[in-house]
Amino acid sequence: MNTLRVGLIGAGGISRVHADGWRALGAAVSVYSHEGADALAEQYGFAVAPDLDALIAASDIVDIVTPTPSHGPLALAAIAAGRHVVCEKPLAGTAEEARAVVDAAREAGVRLFPAHVVRYFPEYAQVQRQVAAGRIGDPAVLRFVRGGEAPRAGWFHDEAAGGGIVRDQMIHDLDQALWLAGDVVRVYAVQSRRAADAAAPDAVTAHVVLTHASGALSHVQGSWGPRGMVFRTSADIAGAAGTLAIDSFDAPSRLDIPAAQDGEGYLPPPTHAESPYTAQLRDYVAAIAEGRDARVTAEDGIRAVAVAEAAMESLRTGAPVELDLAAAVLPAPVTAEAVGA
Repeated sequence: MNTLRVGLIGAGGISRVHADGWRALGAAVSVYSHEGADALAEQYGFAVAPDLDALIAASDIVDIVTPTPSHGPLALAAIAAGRHVVCEKPLAGTAEEARAVVDAAREAGVRLFPAHVVRYFPEYAQVQRQVAAGRIGDPAVLRFVRGGEAPRAGWFHDEAAGGGIVRDQMIHDLDQALWLAGDVVRVYAVQSRRAADAAAPDAVTAHVVLTHASGALSHVQGSWGPRGMVFRTSADIAGAAGTLAIDSFDAPSRLDIPAAQDGEGYLPPPTHAESPYTAQLRDYVAAIAEGRDARVTAEDGIRAVAVAEAAMESLRTGAPVELDLAAAVLPAPVTAEAVGA
């Protein structure tokens, strides 16, 4: 069997959990980054590519772990060279750009995997399995909370670049809401002003309310707090037949389901036997080898960006935003200009 060749673009904080995953999978990894490539490569025993073209040429899969504004252009470059792509969330800065990336991958016959890693956390995956099995009936009200210390890099907070807390941090739970309750038709969002405290200049909280096509409502809250704020996530899903609740501070998490028994696997595992980042990459590699969908599809990447984009529009206008996700994921129409007619 030939060794899988992976090109890792970027050497920032998130690169190391991807590096751990690729090393666990036995891949031969090359790194390219404007900063930090040598240190990352030395730490993990990877090779350093002299430039982007060399990295892509030496890869079967290109893994993009750079700041958000570069995701779309880098993905398109790798796709144009016929490489499969793993791209950190969000897939692109706008839904239109995300759809262009998905269309390009489809036309090139390569696979594209948006890295929505929360789907691979055992607790969240268990909740989705119980919802899909009908254990609580149709989801009616969903609540997601995610918070921690504000990131220090300025691009995270620049809505024109990282997209602020909604597109960067809260997109995890926007994706969870879509995964658990289906497409969204209306989005309303509010956000606090930035803190005036010099010790926490980027502290912010946002709340997004999603109306699903099914009639379910999702409440998604995200916070970036002061230095030292402990990272915490929780999710609560209520239906007519029961509730599900997980909290990163609970061990084990709670699943309140009538007649549920621990022995039947209703309680999420309290620890992670394998890193969710490694599990995610393992699924993507297997999906390529087996010709099947992964737990996250390319179209899921468009949906999450479209919902985040609608939330940011709601923040700007102060009004709810109507959304047609089915239209958002349709391939772009082929025009006469596109085919050279």
